[in-house]
Amino acid sequence: MSQRTAFLSKLIGLFCVLYSLSMFAHRQAALDAVRALVAEPGALLVLGFVVLGLGVAIVLGHNVWSGGALPVVVTIVGWLTLLKALFLTFLAPAGAAAYLSAVRYEQLFYIYAGVTLALGAYLTYGGFTMKGNPNAQGGR
Repeated sequence: MSQRTAFLSKLIGLFCVLYSLSMFAHRQAALDAVRALVAEPGALLVLGFVVLGLGVAIVLGHNVWSGGALPVVVTIVGWLTLLKALFLTFLAPAGAAAYLSAVRYEQLFYIYAGVTLALGAYLTYGGFTMKGNPNAQGGR
């Protein structure tokens, strides 16, 4: 597998692990931050632009649909990031608030954080142990 897959797996994975642990540690602050972001159209647009850049970079740099689960998961995360950015960039704050309500973000907060943690753990482990990665532990 490519070094790009290993790098992106580690990058996205570690981000997801650290982000989810922060969510678990600071539930109310995370919920307050999301509510404040949704209420501020300018901040939502800026976030959309930043996420758009990340999504486009991953999709252009890693649009791999074969070679095992790890590269495909990285590609799917890239496409989901791009779609999320488009959602943030073009959706009015009222639409974002309706979306958060529809997915029951506050009620299912720990499930979302847990899924993010599991995804991050998978990507981190896969990135650090993948075959062909010169930094792999144990030469898997």
